[in-house]
Amino acid sequence: MSDAAIHPLSSRRGGSLRGRVRPPGDKSISHRAFLFGLLTRGDLEIHGLLEGEDVLATGQACRQLGAEIVRHAPGRWSVHGPGLGALMAPRATLDFGNAGTGSRLMMGVVGSHPIEATFDGDASLRKRPMRRILDPLRQMGCQVIAEAEGGRCPITLRGPDAVSPILYRTPVASAQIKSAVLLAGLNARGTTTVIETEASRDHTEKMLSHFGAEIRVTVEGEGRRIDLVGQPTLRPAPVHVPADPSSAAFPIVAALIVPGSDIVVEGVMTNPLRSGLLTTLLEMGARIERLDERDEGGERVADLRVRASDLVGVDVPAARAPSMIDEYPILAVAAAFAKGRTHMRGLHELRVKESDRLAAVAAGLAAAGAAHEIVGDDLIVEGGAVGGGGVVETHLDHRIAMSFLVLGLASERPMAVDDAATIATSFPNFRALMEGMGAEFG
Repeated sequence: MSDAAIHPLSSRRGGSLRGRVRPPGDKSISHRAFLFGLLTRGDLEIHGLLEGEDVLATGQACRQLGAEIVRHAPGRWSVHGPGLGALMAPRATLDFGNAGTGSRLMMGVVGSHPIEATFDGDASLRKRPMRRILDPLRQMGCQVIAEAEGGRCPITLRGPDAVSPILYRTPVASAQIKSAVLLAGLNARGTTTVIETEASRDHTEKMLSHFGAEIRVTVEGEGRRIDLVGQPTLRPAPVHVPADPSSAAFPIVAALIVPGSDIVVEGVMTNPLRSGLLTTLLEMGARIERLDERDEGGERVADLRVRASDLVGVDVPAARAPSMIDEYPILAVAAAFAKGRTHMRGLHELRVKESDRLAAVAAGLAAAGAAHEIVGDDLIVEGGAVGGGGVVETHLDHRIAMSFLVLGLASERPMAVDDAATIATSFPNFRALMEGMGAEFG
């Protein structure tokens, strides 16, 4: 199981933030690039891959299942996979560290092949619920040989000789559940259908189409129906990974709350199913300008000019959660500096992320002296002067660590986090990028 040294870190108010930065490649697409390389026969080229610990753990798991993976330069990789239906049984446990996305999507891949594999990870991953993935896989014929209490890792799966296609209605808006079912459906004879009442991020559908799978997406009200014909011949096609909007959120909010700041964040994915934070910040009065909008690797991207802004509190509807589920911690930081009340509704999914993020965000706000309350699954933040001066427990959660380090750049007194090592899971150059704009850490 993965372990890492503990590295406390603090941040403090300094001068304005300036410059042009490009955040790391999108984590969701980077995971999927490795997975599709595994399932595609031939050489797949990847440009702009996020080289964070989570994604590299997924790459290592792909190696254990028979893929040849080579790093040619920073962000540039190639994958030669055995192809759909030809995975090797791994000789050792698949250790995903902190990678919830990688482990859940890989369960869909492995669970549809006649091999046995054990999934595990760090202490944080072992706390995350996996039964929502295991339930549909069981319906498709996968056996769950072993699981920890509550359907958690370590989990051992054995796939069937023949996968059964199913029609599955996702219980919550979750791209991970949907993707696991679709990836399992790739190896089924027949059509696998996923119906979601609320649309979740659609990277898997786009990449299935990109690699030649027969897939049809039908909009049904606020949700969608996805039909996938199984056992396609997946063709290698280059993957160009855009900048991760969830990572871009940290320099964006930092520039909004640090007086006098004016930055450009380059190449940010603006997929509508990932743009909830941008929508919310603009409603709060953020001065964010889209420049040079364009297509990269099948996704819409833009450069974002961000200037310090006088933010105001807003009501964030629950229906927006799927498009910004990873951005609520940093939104809470923005809300702490806004004028008035920000009410974030329907955050139950935050309770089952890398940590109980809802509780962790509330504890961080308390450490910073920011007025807030939790009402059911809602978070309410009363904006105003933020004193800072506290120490935040990250609970092995990279987004909690980065969010409260950003808060310390504008609070009256420095802020500290108990462990910044976990930041490497998604944003390995976070400190260097932020300090390059003028942020002060120590």
